[in-house]
Amino acid sequence: MNDLRDAVREATQRLADAGVGSPEHDAIALAAHALGVDASEVRRLMILGGPVPEAYAALVAERASRVPLQHLTGRAWFRGLELEVGPGVFVPRPETEVVAGWAIEAAQARLDDGVTAPVVVDLCTGSGAIALAIKSEVPDAQVHAVEVSDLAVAWAERNRDRLGLDIEIVHGDAVTAFEELAEVDVVVSNPPYIPTLAEPIDPEVRDHDPHVALYGGSEDGLAIPRLVAARAAGLLRSGGVLVMEHADSQGESLPTALRATGSWTYVEDRLDLTGRPRATVAVRA
Repeated sequence: MNDLRDAVREATQRLADAGVGSPEHDAIALAAHALGVDASEVRRLMILGGPVPEAYAALVAERASRVPLQHLTGRAWFRGLELEVGPGVFVPRPETEVVAGWAIEAAQARLDDGVTAPVVVDLCTGSGAIALAIKSEVPDAQVHAVEVSDLAVAWAERNRDRLGLDIEIVHGDAVTAFEELAEVDVVVSNPPYIPTLAEPIDPEVRDHDPHVALYGGSEDGLAIPRLVAARAAGLLRSGGVLVMEHADSQGESLPTALRATGSWTYVEDRLDLTGRPRATVAVRA
């Protein structure tokens, strides 16, 4: 097939038939990747009847088999940052952007209170998405991040170095990390939280995201989040803020678990832009 417009239309239908949730977007993104241009240029070439890139059919076939789009392009966008991702690291989700935003607001509030360099810790950083977004949007913050997976650490360091954002990335366990830190202002975490007996519906998640980034270590999925929250309580100053992402089924159970510890003076759950429970925000006693 020589016409790019027809090729993208055919690819869109193939991806739709395969159950891909955003078939037209993905078909255009793959064409842009194969051509080395952006999506707007692909749309222009579709009008002009541009040629089909040689690698396009193979890329579409892989996406139809539910290989994540981000693994095929090597890129994921997060709050305006272009991150490099691939096998071995959790692909950041659009819904996590609002979680990062709440942590950014908490860090900015400390600046507004006269703190010259608020200290922010990202527990379970993965690709570094949240930590890098915070540093990008609150440049005066001192940002520290920890990740247990060596592969994910490599991706996070690569993103930090390519973006030129000065954050500390530590290869270690979030439950014991940063013994040298005290009086932290904000802790943010997107920990593993899927219940151990649950199976993600999307093949992109089930078959390609690393299990260490997915499963929360218990039937309710909260074993690891509870441990991470306890570490956050040990790091935060009195009045410091924890922002923790969770599954939409944990909008009551996680706040209840945090309230039961006595470590927090205020606990609330917040909804994402789709109206689903997305994160618990708590203030250290």
